[in-house]
Amino acid sequence: MSTIKMSEETNNNRRRFLRNAAMTLAAAGLASTMRSADVQSSAAKPAIVPPIRPGTNTSFGSLKQINAGLLNVGYADAGPADGPAVVLLHGWPYDIHSFVDVTPLLASAGYRVIVPYLRGYGTTSFLSSATMRNAQQSAVALDMIALMDALKIQKAIFAGFDWGARTADIMAVLWPKRCKAIVSVGGYLIGSPAANQVPYPPAPTLAFWYQYYFATEIGQAGYRKYLHDFAKLIWQTSSPKWNFDDATFERSAASFNNPDHVAITIHNYRWRIGLADGERKYDDLEKRLAALPVVAVPTITMEGDANGAIHAPSTVYRNKFSGKYEYRLITGGVGHNLPQEAPQAFADAVVAVDGFTK
Repeated sequence: MSTIKMSEETNNNRRRFLRNAAMTLAAAGLASTMRSADVQSSAAKPAIVPPIRPGTNTSFGSLKQINAGLLNVGYADAGPADGPAVVLLHGWPYDIHSFVDVTPLLASAGYRVIVPYLRGYGTTSFLSSATMRNAQQSAVALDMIALMDALKIQKAIFAGFDWGARTADIMAVLWPKRCKAIVSVGGYLIGSPAANQVPYPPAPTLAFWYQYYFATEIGQAGYRKYLHDFAKLIWQTSSPKWNFDDATFERSAASFNNPDHVAITIHNYRWRIGLADGERKYDDLEKRLAALPVVAVPTITMEGDANGAIHAPSTVYRNKFSGKYEYRLITGGVGHNLPQEAPQAFADAVVAVDGFTK
């Protein structure tokens, strides 16, 4: 694996950011919801979009397919074709159904809403069998640039959680002219294999157990063999107060039958900790990301008060956002899959961050 050379100052800043995050996580404790000092509850803000009961919708209707870059992308497309564009990005192990209630709320507010399956999910496929099944962060983000180009969308709001939040962050720092604003559940999630060489204390390390499991060949085989049960366990532990039913889970689980899903998942987590190589064509982008650049576009970061997945307090990453900014804590037992568990709050944030740009 090639080593990205950075200045000593950049290295020190990166290590300081990661060290502070790790120490804060350890101090907060694994079971804590890790509330931060600058909490702003969405309950104190008037709703922008109409109320909706989570689980009201179960499908997007017919999906579309389009060739975009290295992929043939499956995506939902809702709302007026000439409306301001919003791209909603899911995480692992979830899929586009995380936004099944958010999408009609935004469409009814006049937005064109694009909800793509990421590489390795649902009906998204690689155009060539020779393409590396690569899930490093810059490659996933470039998929979104290719999709925008294919759809002739010049600029969009990006909103997501988990892998999707990281991709939104990356869109904002690498291509700010294409990114109008972002909503990022979990805050600033850009990283690098070098940054992830910083050892965590035991409690946060325990929370990353699946990443270390994926680092082994038996872990890869286990994920493939027990994919359904594995994903369901992550849902349960990441959203311990979300009483989703089997039908809700199964709608998303169907997307994991994608033939590239296991390879993409394993590569992503191995690449993060330096156990899998990326592709040289992305080195320049990764070098820029490794410096942990500041997000300058308008941003709302969000967190659920019952997120069982490890996450940093907002005070840790507050200085990574230099533009108009707001943090929202969503209360009521909301876990990691915030858009599906609290669709009105998520849609509200998208409309609100759009207002920051006016």
